[in-house]
Amino acid sequence: MQDFSVEIDDGSGFCFGVVNAINKAESELDKGSELYCLGDIVHNGAELKRLQQKGLKIVDYEGFDRLNGKNVLFRAHGEPPSTYETARKNGIDIVDATCPVVLQLQKRIREVYQNNPDCQIVIYGKRGHAEVNGLVGQTDNTAIVVEDTADLSKLDFGRDIVLFSQTTKSKEGFEKVKAAIIKQKCNKTAFSAYDTICKQVSGRMNKIKAFAASHDLVIFVGGLKSSNAKALFDACLEINEKSYFVSSPDELKSEWFDSVANVGVCGATSTPKWQMQEVRERILTLKQ
Repeated sequence: MQDFSVEIDDGSGFCFGVVNAINKAESELDKGSELYCLGDIVHNGAELKRLQQKGLKIVDYEGFDRLNGKNVLFRAHGEPPSTYETARKNGIDIVDATCPVVLQLQKRIREVYQNNPDCQIVIYGKRGHAEVNGLVGQTDNTAIVVEDTADLSKLDFGRDIVLFSQTTKSKEGFEKVKAAIIKQKCNKTAFSAYDTICKQVSGRMNKIKAFAASHDLVIFVGGLKSSNAKALFDACLEINEKSYFVSSPDELKSEWFDSVANVGVCGATSTPKWQMQEVRERILTLKQ
């Protein structure tokens, strides 16, 4: 029988922002506090279930508006000013777990909006994503969200433009949008572009490509709601066509591992190490 190995990518797993949010949630829950979280604390169903079993209660915006005097955690994605105002009016105690990188980006966008009221603020990101909603909120909801170059038809190229990026988007996608704006803009208008992609996140792109290239087959573990998971999995698939996306060990199929000697297991910034370990153990069981 040929040798068979399964390696977990050391560089995969929670980013600082997610670790910080989960630590804050667990600290409150360990004290016996009743704790709500506005939206899913992490885009990973298995980790979310684990925290709910510890007592974390997930609430949507409609439910949040009805809460009074409760403890509510704001997750790493960040929130718009209107959410903080609702909390103030309703006597809600905020456990603020907004990622420092996101907080800094919110501040930069707010400053540009306040100092340059006539410019168009453009955010390269996923429309409706929690982080993007928080960023748009810094501009009284006037910022324009673009997901790709096709969305640039929304812009007025006769006005000044300032471009930012959601922190978890790909650098390649950002550069394409930037180049397309430069090509279409009027010579008389100003254009500024700020690469605000998280360096910890962007640094994983090349590393995960190298990891995918060094294995016969790749199992990517991630949540279906995670933008970062989609971007990183696409990077794996670009390098290694034998890349499969799973959200739990139950989705693994034994035939995937026929005629392969080494398998790599990796994941998103929202994927816990323990889940990748569970996937590794199931793969080894399937090969027995």
